Amino acid sequence: MKCIKNKWQALFIVGLMSMVASCVDPIKFGDSFLEKAPGGDVTEDTVFNSAEYTRQYLTSIYRMQYYGIPDLYLDSNKFPYTPHSYWKGHLELITDQYHNIWSSCEYYKRWYTGAFSASDGYGKNKREFISSNIWQIVRAGWKLIDHIDRVPGLGDTEKKEMVAQAKCLMADAYYDLFRHYGGMPLVKQAFKGTEDSYEVSRMSVEETVNFMLQLLDEAIPNLPWAYNISNSESYDNAENDMGHWTKAGAKALKCKILLFAASPLFNNAQPYAGGTSEAEQQKLVWYGSYKPELWTQCANACEDFFNDVKQLGYYSLEKSSSANPTAGEYRMAYRRSYLMRDSKEILHSTRTVSTGYSGNYFVTIGADRMGHPTAEYMKKFAWADGRAFDWEETEAEGKLDEMFVRFTNPTATYKADNVVLTRDPRLYETMNVNGMPFYCSESGQLSGDPWEVWVRGTDAGTAQTTNSGSWAMGFLNNKFIGDFKNRSTIKIPQHWPALRLSDLYLTYAEALLQAKNDFTGAIKLIDEVRARVGLKGLVVSNPGKNLTTDKQALLDAIMNERSCELGMEDSRLFDMIRYKMTSEFEKTLHYLRIYRLDDQGNVLERQWSGADKTANVPFPTKFKYELVPVSTGKRIWWTDGFAPKWFLSPITQTEIEKGYLVQNPGW
Repeated sequence: MKCIKNKWQALFIVGLMSMVASCVDPIKFGDSFLEKAPGGDVTEDTVFNSAEYTRQYLTSIYRMQYYGIPDLYLDSNKFPYTPHSYWKGHLELITDQYHNIWSSCEYYKRWYTGAFSASDGYGKNKREFISSNIWQIVRAGWKLIDHIDRVPGLGDTEKKEMVAQAKCLMADAYYDLFRHYGGMPLVKQAFKGTEDSYEVSRMSVEETVNFMLQLLDEAIPNLPWAYNISNSESYDNAENDMGHWTKAGAKALKCKILLFAASPLFNNAQPYAGGTSEAEQQKLVWYGSYKPELWTQCANACEDFFNDVKQLGYYSLEKSSSANPTAGEYRMAYRRSYLMRDSKEILHSTRTVSTGYSGNYFVTIGADRMGHPTAEYMKKFAWADGRAFDWEETEAEGKLDEMFVRFTNPTATYKADNVVLTRDPRLYETMNVNGMPFYCSESGQLSGDPWEVWVRGTDAGTAQTTNSGSWAMGFLNNKFIGDFKNRSTIKIPQHWPALRLSDLYLTYAEALLQAKNDFTGAIKLIDEVRARVGLKGLVVSNPGKNLTTDKQALLDAIMNERSCELGMEDSRLFDMIRYKMTSEFEKTLHYLRIYRLDDQGNVLERQWSGADKTANVPFPTKFKYELVPVSTGKRIWWTDGFAPKWFLSPITQTEIEKGYLVQNPGW
């Protein structure tokens, strides 16, 4: 693929996008969606009579891929497309890890209250069945495959690779919806003729999974293992190409599809909603029985992937180059793993059009109104040496004051290099906490004043007593932001890390445990991910949990590791869904309220920055902590229970009423 090097080419891509998206109206699945007339002056003859135009056409499909970082508005014509807006929210907000107290957020209004229904309009479902780019990708992919042989100036090798990329794009688009809906309508070729509508029914879970895997299996032989400087014309092309599908990305996607398919939501002796619904009877939302071979298939796919990693190289976990890394250096290794587009850990990512943060409201504004990490999430992160963090145990030992930081000399004038980070370095990259210095440089050097997150502290103010503002929950999101104070990510090109190597390590660990009861193999893979941030091994860090013999305990540890490693990366919600974690959905969440104490243990509602700092008063080290149940945006699941219908989304009711699609259970 070639870079878009000038404005004319960029404008031409916009024309292609009009052709792909068929202009202005939302896609209607039953309305001849593969053969709608192209808009503007760009026609099929224009595109497929030029090798360069055809390459740009493929690029235009890439720009419709899912992009998980929230933006200011929902806009299906924006490149790339994010279904998570400022007004709607993001998927983490319906997990146990984040919560939104802003009442204008759709998740607050519709999901927290239980008011959401299949009749709700655009922008309220967690993933739209019709009003998204999924079907445009499918239409455009088949159109390219149909016309590729007539394109002059393309060699056979490049044609095969472009077809392979189109198939990966379609498989990924189907996987996107599969996680939300189950069995999908399967379009296996470009429609022909002048029919007004094509009413394609949903297929079973098994048929949908097999179709996605078939697309990937057909694509894999014709893709490069990785794009890098050695197999591109220049570094600029390597940077551009690294956003395209590769053999590594396709094999990783196979592993992820099989992981979801093999999990208990779909792979079970009993359907999740009781079995009486038409969707269950047609096996649109489960396999019809428990199939242990699915776990074996997933484990085998992971083994195949990692054999290639070992043999072909290029991909690896991002690690600090220091012999004895500091906590800051470990944190920077983790930041590079997900945030940097040239990370050796990125197996596939969705790139933005611009190289800055323009339009990315999540980076621009951060946590305020985009949701807050919960106390439950904070507690998942281990101590810096790898031991599990336990609130009650830490409180009993009188060490809550050290749960975020401690000082090498608590009575000295504050200096950032006097701060010791006491928890898993990923905690500080995921959320800002009390006492944590503002900045962490690329070299891992801490600097700046600490966050003052107590009542009347400089940063928190009254947020925790009024339950409003950025610090209302006692934490501030930092994932995909870098350093909140100076918005580090404003300075670098943005992307969405759709597939990451550390995720595949944990996927393989889970598959080995489920398929073969291979405790040793699973633990080894988990420990590699933990070691990257300086945590000791899982077993030595949890001596009382019988992790080498207790399958559920080890599975719980894998889920916890996924939470810490993959926060804000669309992992936790789908982990909760695929394991049907009803009890986790029903648990009341908490925020952390902090009070500063004086030397006599009295509450001191006063900031440190200002008079205290000027007078060289040491930064406070004594606090009172309260875990307060969330009351603003209280979720109906906490009181009325979590109904099985919530595991999958409903198809829009207007589409159901056309008569050719079956609704998901409970809707």
